[in-house]
Amino acid sequence: MRPVAIFRFSPTEGPGRLGEWLDARGIPRRVIALDEGEAVPADPTAFSGMAMMGGPMSANDALPWNPPLLDLLRAAVTKDVPVLGHCLGGQLFAKALGAQITRTPTPEIGWGEVRTTDPDGSAAWFGGRAAFTTFQWHYDAFALPPGARRVLTNENNPEQAYTLGKHIGFQGHIEMTRTMVETWCRTGADELPAQTVGATQSRDDILARIEDRLAALGGVADGVYAHWAKGLRR
Repeated sequence: MRPVAIFRFSPTEGPGRLGEWLDARGIPRRVIALDEGEAVPADPTAFSGMAMMGGPMSANDALPWNPPLLDLLRAAVTKDVPVLGHCLGGQLFAKALGAQITRTPTPEIGWGEVRTTDPDGSAAWFGGRAAFTTFQWHYDAFALPPGARRVLTNENNPEQAYTLGKHIGFQGHIEMTRTMVETWCRTGADELPAQTVGATQSRDDILARIEDRLAALGGVADGVYAHWAKGLRR
């Protein structure tokens, strides 16, 4: 089986739960460390699927990998190679599909509830859940790409996830592990308030009940990855 390409934009934002899920099922994967200067591949059909992780930069930044990556994502849709985007990855995929990425008036940092908006999408991707708590850390937000279907929303940013056939993009982070949460709280400490303010949580509130929260989110992520993996090219 061809590997799943996992695009990394920052050393602190690796494959996380997605990598663990793929490894547990013997699905090969290849991390493409764009943050270390690896080139964007030219052919999406070299991979069974393509996943993108998060990063502290904006999808609108003039980074050298953005133009070739956007071209690759469009080619993946054309060639029927499934795409999965987490946060920055979801924003880049939305941009490749023609959506605008803008600065949100309500950044979200920490744990927050999202609601499903489409019964069919909820059944297929989220195990029929009406809502769940995800992890967020973003200042930009995507508009709904042309032809895509909104599948998650909340009161802070209406576009929380979208699907386009076998492809899915998230505004939040379903891939979180404890190590990732603790690392982000350390490296992003200057972004966290002493006390939770609106949709931006304090470090203490982020780390409260973390094992229970990660277990619940992991159940959601496993269901998403299982449904997405049905479309992987053999």
